[in-house]
Amino acid sequence: MSRRILVIEDNRDLARLLEIHLRDLSYHVDLAFDGHKGLSSAESKPYDLIILDIMLPGVDGIEICRRVRSKPVYTPILMLTSKSSELDRVLGLEMGADDYVTKPFSIRELMARVKALFRRVDELKKGDQTETPEVIRAKDLTIDVLKRTVTMKDRVIDLTAKEFDLLVYFARHPGRTYSRAQLLEHVWGYGHDGYEHTVNSHINRLRSKIEEAPAEPQYILTVWGVGYKFAEIQE
Repeated sequence: MSRRILVIEDNRDLARLLEIHLRDLSYHVDLAFDGHKGLSSAESKPYDLIILDIMLPGVDGIEICRRVRSKPVYTPILMLTSKSSELDRVLGLEMGADDYVTKPFSIRELMARVKALFRRVDELKKGDQTETPEVIRAKDLTIDVLKRTVTMKDRVIDLTAKEFDLLVYFARHPGRTYSRAQLLEHVWGYGHDGYEHTVNSHINRLRSKIEEAPAEPQYILTVWGVGYKFAEIQE
């Protein structure tokens, strides 16, 4: 069955160029040239991937990403940006984008990123099919991996997609220390020099949501000079 991709890009020439190359890989492609049409398509049809420009007329890509991530079905998002500032790229990643490409980019690079995202999705699906339902408990914290829910003392904790993925990765490896670069590679799926602060901001927000005293964390601990680890908590 052909994968369905939605391209939301207001540069019509670029959008149609992407359409040609994606269809050469046997993907089904829909195009949207503004934010309103793109958001409507993203919310009304199932897609295997959304390629999303940040700067769009109508609704911008950051808001579209946020709206897509608020839905229960997880759809991979690859963001496109022409900004020289890293702010929009960081915002996109923190809103739940899976990867980004900065304009101008080579078509070969973008196609490679698309294939890599689909490989990651396929691996995750295999894991869901072969593993038994997983619930991780640590003191008052309960993580239901398949349902993607987190509770603290029976109180539901609202996490973004990447905050949840980061917490699960930590909780599955208690006591193991990870550098920021390792977490960026394992949780985000790539390594970008200079983007370790994206990990820092996610950890700070996680602590504000799951720790009683974020300045004195019990779950996600700092290992000075190295990185972070999830505490080995005895029940």
